[in-house]
Amino acid sequence: MTASTPELKQASRAPGVVFIFKKALISALVALVLFSLMIGIRTEAGPTGQLTYWTRFGDLAVMVATVFGGSIVVELLRQWWGPVGTVGIIPPAVQSYLAVARRAIAPLLLIFTFLVPVIFYDQRYILDLGILVLTYVMLGWGLNVVVGLAGLLDLGYVAFYAVGAYSYALLSTNFGLSFWVCLPLAGILAAFWGVLLGFPVLRLRGDYLAIVTLAFGEIIRLVIINWQSLTGGPNGVSGIPRPSFFGIPLTPGDDGLAAKLGIEFSTTHRIVFLFYLILALALLTNWVTIRLRRLPIGRAWEALREDEVACRALGINTTTTKLTAFATGAMFGGFAGAFFATRQGFISPESFTFQESALVLAIVVLGGMGSQLGVALAALTMIGGFELFRGFDQYRMLVFGVAMVLLMIWRPRGLIGHRAPTVFLRHSQAISSDLVKEGHG
Repeated sequence: MTASTPELKQASRAPGVVFIFKKALISALVALVLFSLMIGIRTEAGPTGQLTYWTRFGDLAVMVATVFGGSIVVELLRQWWGPVGTVGIIPPAVQSYLAVARRAIAPLLLIFTFLVPVIFYDQRYILDLGILVLTYVMLGWGLNVVVGLAGLLDLGYVAFYAVGAYSYALLSTNFGLSFWVCLPLAGILAAFWGVLLGFPVLRLRGDYLAIVTLAFGEIIRLVIINWQSLTGGPNGVSGIPRPSFFGIPLTPGDDGLAAKLGIEFSTTHRIVFLFYLILALALLTNWVTIRLRRLPIGRAWEALREDEVACRALGINTTTTKLTAFATGAMFGGFAGAFFATRQGFISPESFTFQESALVLAIVVLGGMGSQLGVALAALTMIGGFELFRGFDQYRMLVFGVAMVLLMIWRPRGLIGHRAPTVFLRHSQAISSDLVKEGHG
């Protein structure tokens, strides 16, 4: 005698409910162990030097209960959405709408970015924030060449950022060169240092590669600090010239751009010009990256990312492939550094610490290694999110950490995981029986 359909559904759900509660209970026990000494018992040095303590078991119980309930909610949401690579229970109609929205998000985001200076012309804070976001978008796209396409873990990307910034600062202040002349020179010098970094790491991979690139970034920072006769040391470089509109300065004088156009001068003109300048540099980075992916060197990067041994077996020169990846990514980092120097007007070693490399790498990983749109969305979320919670200093990093954990649970490959090869066969092809022993291929 067979059971009815509702009974079968109830029986199939029972193991899932038991699993969810079991996992939530384990998470609560782990939280109890971890937070017992951190929250439950508080110790402090007394006025006479003795150790005093007091208990906060109520706060501990609230924390454990929150972990228990949050674990149940997370598991229920995971079952509803389904893991990556599987089909969830989202209706087909909703899936079609999501597919259309996914295709439309890139052009809509680009149009909105172009209109930001027009919509928020009188809001200096939003314009500055937009410039900052676009700078990190460009840095993320540059690092995406090394990490996302070539699969080389680079923890010292801030070194190329610093080389580009100091190259423009020193060339412009000492030789009087304009921004448009120093910009390609900064990219070339950064690419040269990228090649120098590439040579020592030709035989390294994984954690060893990460350690060497991390050391390279620290070496560049220490050189900048100690070579005071050239870089100014900890004092940095000040008085860096502002960019001009192809030789026409953005100043209130008669030779300024506003006077030549017959409009009233405003300090916002320079901010809007910087916004469109970094937008043009970021779009140039995106366009060059997309074009390179379709060339043989781009396919070689993808082959190196998937399997270096197989890449060598195919006859690909891994030495040249790694060097071109480091040089290309470093060049875009140098461009971003030159823009950072001309925007700030002052640079110092404090702007090029390891935290910058970690932030750019987090943008690439969270956005989806190899995805241009994912990197842009991750930069907008992380940089804009930090500013959104600026007034909540105590909860800022907590919210950021929770968001990263949830993202890694639902999207372990990033917001837009994209590792598909650029060139592939869309339709299977039959192989002639003369070429295989089994007969029809």
